Amino acid sequence: MDSKHMQIGEVAARTELSLRTIRHYEETGLVIPSARSQGGFRLYTEADVARLMVIRRMKPLGFTLDEMRDLLEATDRLDTGEHSGAAGREALLERVRRYEQAAAQKIEELRVQLERAEDFADTLRGRLTAAGRDGVSPAGPALRA
Repeated sequence: MDSKHMQIGEVAARTELSLRTIRHYEETGLVIPSARSQGGFRLYTEADVARLMVIRRMKPLGFTLDEMRDLLEATDRLDTGEHSGAAGREALLERVRRYEQAAAQKIEELRVQLERAEDFADTLRGRLTAAGRDGVSPAGPALRA
């Protein structure tokens, strides 16, 4: 096997995605293995791994499979120069910009959620500390409801 190709297990380890997830992304057309071994095993390249990493980074931000497909198609076309002149290139760049803006907005929303979660954890720690000092049950009125 060519050293530039990796089997799915190595790709799974490198991307921290399960074999099942990688196969699902193949079934949906997001990532197609670059080759197959003589035994029929999927073989991936660094470019395939990079593509999977884009998908992996989009998933926690709530992007749909269709959105992932659209962004990957736009970046593929930009990378290969498959666009019709300057106007086509600008249209592709605008698509990528919209995804960048959506990602920034989703990241900000996640920061707010994280801040609220940290505040909640701090509240619980405070209650436990107070309960340990006072010998009072940690389940105060606000936490019983």
